[in-house]
Amino acid sequence: MVVTKLDRLARSVTHLGSILLELETKGVALRIENLGVDTSTPTGKLMLNVLGGVAQFEREMMLERQCEGIAKAKAKGAYKGRKPTARAKSAEIKALAAEGLSMAAIAARLGIGKGSVHRALSAKAE
Repeated sequence: MVVTKLDRLARSVTHLGSILLELETKGVALRIENLGVDTSTPTGKLMLNVLGGVAQFEREMMLERQCEGIAKAKAKGAYKGRKPTARAKSAEIKALAAEGLSMAAIAARLGIGKGSVHRALSAKAE
């Protein structure tokens, strides 16, 4: 089996190990192109395990930094998410619906999704 990049195959060392075990029971070797690793050799198996551990470590560090950045932004009040676009256009949606336009036509005219139009129109029943 040929894979171009390791991160496209597995997200953790445990997941990688289970994939390798399954391939091994079927008599299939794994080759990762961009790393030049081939699991048909003992050296290839060792390299894959080492590189898998490093890849998992990098991913966990990236997620940790991301969480820290989000926490800092929230503390500064800068992390608020995107502005609600469809809710701001609720009055326009209802007016266009009153004119008899379909949900698809309203969505196309206002540049929003049909689901957003549906939510805005069903909100008037509440």
